[in-house]
Amino acid sequence: MSLIHDTFARAKADNRAVLIGYLPAGFPSRDGAIECLLAMIDGGVDIVEIGLPYSDPVMDGPTIQAAVDISLNGGTKIPDVIDTVRAVAQSGAPVLVMSYWNPIERFGIEKFTTELASAGGVGVITPDLTPEEASAWLTTTDSHDMDRVFLVALSSTNERIATVANVTTGFVYAGAVMGVTGARTNLSDAVKDLVARVRPHTDLPVAVGLGVSTPEQAHDIAQFADGVIVGSAFVTAINNGGAAAARELAVKLSAGLGRS
Repeated sequence: MSLIHDTFARAKADNRAVLIGYLPAGFPSRDGAIECLLAMIDGGVDIVEIGLPYSDPVMDGPTIQAAVDISLNGGTKIPDVIDTVRAVAQSGAPVLVMSYWNPIERFGIEKFTTELASAGGVGVITPDLTPEEASAWLTTTDSHDMDRVFLVALSSTNERIATVANVTTGFVYAGAVMGVTGARTNLSDAVKDLVARVRPHTDLPVAVGLGVSTPEQAHDIAQFADGVIVGSAFVTAINNGGAAAARELAVKLSAGLGRS
């Protein structure tokens, strides 16, 4: 059982969902990102996603794009992402990197996976990598015992869900909304159906993201999903109040993840 699976299993035993928090490396600064991520963990985030800044984040909304721009303008490179993983992994929380495929491929698949594993990273989320193009990635991550996370969307057919589930090893990432990420006031009711459609194809946990922003939304999702993923709301909190605000948001979100 990987550290990711162990975290989900402990949450299930406690009759609650897992809180997964996202933040780009290098935002609001290199050291600031580490401080904020540790504050998020201290506030109740169970699993951390560290974003690898990329110049063409086509699936990210304006809030995360702005944070990524700050990171890139600050000179954040892949070695800085690895260093951030190393620092945050010392907390004991599972740390994943979320990255578009191009930066990994350009850096070198084997090199990236080796360095990430050495730093204590336990998984990678690749939002734009399709299973059909992932053969080298599957081989490399298997050789390093690195968990893989692929995405399904509201538009995914049952056949597509089965294909994605077949190559995923960490948890299945279910997109709650059509389009790009970003905090929203309302989440589609169809996400509950999406999670239900994933269940027959895998025993892996299913976590819901892309638009979760409030404790009320997190609570609602926790009633049917194994994990709740929050990104833009943490970026907004940090813009408004730094690490202390990130911790406060984590406390509020985690408090409502119990199941009725």
